[in-house]
Amino acid sequence: MKMQNRREFVWNAARAGTLAALTAGAVGLYSAGDGEKGSENGFSMPDFSVEKIDGKTIASVSGSSRPELARKAVAMLGGMERFIEKGDVVALKPNVAFASPESLGATTSPDLVYELSKMCFEAGAKEVLVFDNPINSPQSCFMISGISKAAERAGAKVLIPSDSMFSKYTLSGGGLIVDWPLFNDPLKRADKLIGVAPVKDHHRSGASMTMKNWYGLLGGRRNIFHQDINGIIKELAVMVKPSLVVLDGVVTMMRNGPTGGSLSDLKDTNTLIASTDMLAADTLGVSLLEREPGSLPYLALAQEAGVGTMDLNKAGLMEAKL
Repeated sequence: MKMQNRREFVWNAARAGTLAALTAGAVGLYSAGDGEKGSENGFSMPDFSVEKIDGKTIASVSGSSRPELARKAVAMLGGMERFIEKGDVVALKPNVAFASPESLGATTSPDLVYELSKMCFEAGAKEVLVFDNPINSPQSCFMISGISKAAERAGAKVLIPSDSMFSKYTLSGGGLIVDWPLFNDPLKRADKLIGVAPVKDHHRSGASMTMKNWYGLLGGRRNIFHQDINGIIKELAVMVKPSLVVLDGVVTMMRNGPTGGSLSDLKDTNTLIASTDMLAADTLGVSLLEREPGSLPYLALAQEAGVGTMDLNKAGLMEAKL
């Protein structure tokens, strides 16, 4: 598929969102509000979202320097001070799923982890907790990806998951996240939550972006959720209400995801997206993979559940170039 122009893509995304809304009643889904009831097992998932500001929902910036792009995109949304208050503890969730070097694009860029941590501290954060529950050995994943070093260099603390950091959780109204171990220790300690993920092809879900990134909160034998990958991504998006998400499309993994393994799997797409609406961010991110929003069923499912919008015009997409 040839890369379409941005106006055409935004129109197609809006059309896909409208079709999803028309079919919502037939699917029998619950709304995002149902997730606010939290768990029946003692842990209630916090709502980390910040107050909405019209016209300040999603920003896309073109360029090649991740630190500069992150600062520009967040500034367009109102600055990090909109999201972080003095004394806040910030939970920063990168994708650290694999023991893979930065150059292969399978994990979040350590440059972004460093820069976002710095920005949080500059806005007054007391502590930044960098966490994930990787597929491979956590220590190896954080070390080989470069994220451990980047976080520590910025003054952030890396949390390596241990059994004591998990407790069972049930998503109210959910059908998959039921009495399931959740990596909730950093969430209980945090005032704000930021997700930062790369744009990647994914052989099961079609794409891995900001909503799929929350898969790293799950413990246990979570591979069983591959049987309903679209359903679990939707439930994760209902469960988690972040303060901010950052989607890194400076380099996109176009094929053989989510692990990749070859530089030939990657393409320079020179885009970074920041948003308070992770559904809008992922809808825009699809264009970097040269695909249509309708090719990812979990986007429509998330919209039907009230997570956000696929209509980028409604979201008020702002664009800039460095």
